[in-house]
Amino acid sequence: MMRAIRLRTLALVWVAIAMVTSALCTAVWFQASKSWATHLANAQNAGLMTYEALRTGQTTYPGITIRPVSEPDAVLAESGKFERISNTPHPAYVTVLSLQGTESGLRLGAVSDVLRYPVADIEADKVPSASAQLAALTRLFATYCSDPVLFARYGDGPWQRIDGSVVWGCDAAPHDLRLIAVLLALIAVGALVTHIGNTTQAFDTFAQAFSNRRFGGPDSYEATGPRELRDIVASLNAFLEAERTQLANRAAVLSSVSHDLGTPATRLRLRTALIQDETLRKKLESDIDSMTGIIESALTYTRTEMNAEAPRKLSLNALVETIVSDYQDVSEPVSLTPQKDVVVQGGRSLFISRPGQSVVAAGRQIIINGRPIALERAITNLIDNALKYGRSARLELETDARTATIIIEDDGSETSAEDIDALIAPFERGENTSYINGHGLGLSIVATIAALHGGSLSFENGRTGLRARITVLRG
Repeated sequence: MMRAIRLRTLALVWVAIAMVTSALCTAVWFQASKSWATHLANAQNAGLMTYEALRTGQTTYPGITIRPVSEPDAVLAESGKFERISNTPHPAYVTVLSLQGTESGLRLGAVSDVLRYPVADIEADKVPSASAQLAALTRLFATYCSDPVLFARYGDGPWQRIDGSVVWGCDAAPHDLRLIAVLLALIAVGALVTHIGNTTQAFDTFAQAFSNRRFGGPDSYEATGPRELRDIVASLNAFLEAERTQLANRAAVLSSVSHDLGTPATRLRLRTALIQDETLRKKLESDIDSMTGIIESALTYTRTEMNAEAPRKLSLNALVETIVSDYQDVSEPVSLTPQKDVVVQGGRSLFISRPGQSVVAAGRQIIINGRPIALERAITNLIDNALKYGRSARLELETDARTATIIIEDDGSETSAEDIDALIAPFERGENTSYINGHGLGLSIVATIAALHGGSLSFENGRTGLRARITVLRG
């Protein structure tokens, strides 16, 4: 198995790659710019030497040919009909320029199959001499990567055809590598961003998997990515193993104690039954029941913490209806309020300024991913508390796209919502419970079960009494 690389090493590698890529792209860019500037300068120098060749008849710039045109073509050129001269490009776009920087003047006609050249800047005062104007024109030829045919007449001399494609034509232009440099830089940036995204995604994926552990998870986790992430996963796996071992040992001890106390508790009950004093006998039986009840409650709380039950898809409606029916079968004052239609607010769009609404029918099943036995225990604990302290229990279901809530409201409990939050801790009981059986673990078990389902336990003052709310995530 390939050993994972540390983030520090990856960062140094990518910094080095970025620096090398940046230097390479910069070098390619400047080299391409330099080659292009040299090409334009050569075209400009060719224009200067061409002007001197037309004026003096001397040798022109290497690669440029100057030859007189035929008599019919000269007549056409004199009348400005350059597009009709033989061997000119088609379609023909004609650019006519008259340079007056000398006594004799220079008349020019350029025929291109691509465009008419923008010569307005060439005739400006910033280019005063005729030679500089011709040099600017040939530079313009090279700038637009075209292959024009140039016709020129200096003073009273003959019309001549000038072919300089070797100098200012498209084939003479250097390859523009600047686009390649940009593409190379984009590829490097894309690769760096992708790698950063993959690295952070590995952390996000593990964090999401671990945060969903409240719904059940594997005994250990595996992760791909940098070495730091794998070290974190290994440490968490060791922690989970130690936690499982600790909880299992605690449950084993409590279970053993509960089992071992069964025999002496039975003997105590038998011996207590022989006591003639009825008052003393009832007190002893109550103490024995309280002792065994505490052990069983502690064992239930520990098993709940162990998160042993596997979650599955279930109908919350059916679960609550079954629990309510069981209580009603033994004539307990427990009822279920029918569900109400739920109005879901929609979002805005480009075409609708006001948010839309949709209605979820009341009879719709509420499907959640949960632990049915644990949820049943939590609901029955709250119902039992409502019956003990409030004489009756009314249940109601609320839901939205993300959560589901079971509401249990009693009838006139003496404890307020502000006081009961302190009673959620283990073995905490209210001041009015001294005459009611209990061990102070019921609400702790309910809160733990709610947390295992990604939710919470809360209390509020209802219309007739205290209202408990168990909220769980649906997915």
